[in-house]
Amino acid sequence: MEYTVTLTAADGFELGATKFEAVGERRGSIVVASATAVPQGFYRRFAEYARQRGFTVLTFDYRGYGLSRPTDLRGFRMDFRDWGRLDLAAAIEAMAQDGGPLYVVGHSYGGHAIGLLPNHHLITRAYAFGVGAGWHGWMPPLERLKIRLLWGVLLPILNAIKGYTPMSWLGLGEDLPLDATNSWRRWCGFPRYFFDDPELPGMAEQFAAVTAPIAFANALDDLWALPQSREAFVWSYVNAPLTRFDIEPNRFPGGLGHMSYFRAKAAPLWDEALDWLTR
Repeated sequence: MEYTVTLTAADGFELGATKFEAVGERRGSIVVASATAVPQGFYRRFAEYARQRGFTVLTFDYRGYGLSRPTDLRGFRMDFRDWGRLDLAAAIEAMAQDGGPLYVVGHSYGGHAIGLLPNHHLITRAYAFGVGAGWHGWMPPLERLKIRLLWGVLLPILNAIKGYTPMSWLGLGEDLPLDATNSWRRWCGFPRYFFDDPELPGMAEQFAAVTAPIAFANALDDLWALPQSREAFVWSYVNAPLTRFDIEPNRFPGGLGHMSYFRAKAAPLWDEALDWLTR
């Protein structure tokens, strides 16, 4: 069984979410922390798969898009960190009420968001796919050029025209508030993402507070989050036991890249993740 629920963040903002109830003997709860601009529906196959294995799963949309989008994105104010410290935090709080082990399965930004949580102590374990620091210097030359053109030329023009970032025009997911993309762009200009931002002192200390075990799995054809990019970010979880997995993309038809961790062909990875979480 699945049904739509509404989460309320600590600042009162309401978020659209979907809860998938476990089938059979319950093994715990999972909150899916999605990637930037990726709507919760993208993770539906994984949620259905996990519920069949006994997990109650919650998917949700961060503020600003999907079921959590305001009427008008123009002028919508937020902080990019709100997705973790407010939105994911609300999802964690809601699922913790079910009792039992509570896990996070993250994708890209979802692996960043764990360190932003004020209630990370509620998490039993976490497993994240495709986490990296976002800096173009960690990417191969051609991808580096594409990203620099995207950040430096194309998006500023589109942002000025629309008053928000029309990611959907580019086939890159959901449209985003300018506050989100402006911060994303800024932090991707640093080799170690927001840990290198002089305007954000104390970020490393905040991430160091996390003690739950975390696994980071990166496909070797994920040009946005290659292992060196992963290492430039995950060092911050200095007090969390970390496990790293490098995924050979030739295991899967057509490879994986940054987005196929949650497509149907990647189901063997889901078993590996669920087994690791409950080990």
